[in-house]
Amino acid sequence: MLFAVICAVAVATIYVAQPVLAQIGGDLGLPEADLGWIVTTGQLGYLIGLALLVPLGDMFDRRKLIAGHLLLAAIGMALAAVAAQLSLLLAGLALAGLFAVVVQTTVAFAADLSTATERGRTLGAVTSGVIIGILGARVLAGSVAALWGWRSIYVVLAVLLVALTGFVLKLLPSDPRDVRATYGAVLISLGRLFRERLFVSRGLIAFFLFASFGVLWSGLALPLTAEPWHLSTAQIGLFGIAGLAGALGASRAGQGADAGQANVITGGALALLAASWLATGQASWSLWPVIVGVVVLDFAVQAVHVSNQHLLTAAYSHRTSSVIGGYMLFYSFGSAVGATGSTAMYSAAGWAGSSFLGAAFALCALIVWGVNRHATADARRDVLVQLPRPDPRSPDQHGRRINT
Repeated sequence: MLFAVICAVAVATIYVAQPVLAQIGGDLGLPEADLGWIVTTGQLGYLIGLALLVPLGDMFDRRKLIAGHLLLAAIGMALAAVAAQLSLLLAGLALAGLFAVVVQTTVAFAADLSTATERGRTLGAVTSGVIIGILGARVLAGSVAALWGWRSIYVVLAVLLVALTGFVLKLLPSDPRDVRATYGAVLISLGRLFRERLFVSRGLIAFFLFASFGVLWSGLALPLTAEPWHLSTAQIGLFGIAGLAGALGASRAGQGADAGQANVITGGALALLAASWLATGQASWSLWPVIVGVVVLDFAVQAVHVSNQHLLTAAYSHRTSSVIGGYMLFYSFGSAVGATGSTAMYSAAGWAGSSFLGAAFALCALIVWGVNRHATADARRDVLVQLPRPDPRSPDQHGRRINT
């Protein structure tokens, strides 16, 4: 539960600005052209952190690492809360985004603290925290900002991050390392993952998966604010509640992965993802199919995401932080491509064009899975045999387990 809360609060720091951009712009006197940087800056910091900070989890005590990253993210939120000009606001958001990658360090730590038979269940629970964090950021930020202003959002997040730092130091077990690799060696090891078929195939699935996800959530507001609906921002935000289905998908997928069904779940969920666009593509005609499509899409995306992480952390159990960080690079690039492509296709061909793009990304992910599904088991077995193993841990360290 603590891991899930950490992930929820940390990921909220990236998405919380989206519903209050207009308020921020009005308060700071910013032109509309500059508002996009408020969201982009945090995402760029996050991308850098995936490559440079998450691999540190394979070098240092992750309890202290998580606590430090939470505290630094809190400082970023505090800077954003007191910013009187755009430069300071962007500096705070960049700092918070950089250390929001504590999410991935937390996921890797949770996977390592779980028994092999409960790893999927644990990952499902922790990933549910990520989903709830994204959902909460979008749904609640507008309400809190309406009561106390946009700065209150960042104050609340800063306080929560500091509180979580204390809980981490008090409740999580220490994570000492018998052998500490150099930072350069860890980065080289991360680079070598891109030669492994299992890692690359699951990464490509994630790229197309979150490109499809990005098409929906970056472009859905466009047809909903247009004819014939003219929905308000608050009304559009309610569609995000359907994302709770994603939390259910994460939980169920984790249980299935523990039963050895991760690969089958991936294929079935990707087929559902492609089919969901038949419903969401009706946004210009009817809203009920859109709601159904959003539920199915979020369920499918999180089911695949958890299954991917289960397979990768099991195959690369001696460097889970590096593999999760590298995998999430595919996630970030895919989300960016989907967001950019969605608005471009909408301007050229309307929501039908955006829906076609989202379905195309889903089908590409399904093709990658189909090409590699028979090789997944062999690739995973080869990784376990060929890669060097770390020195055995002492009995008391090996016995550490957390039930989620």
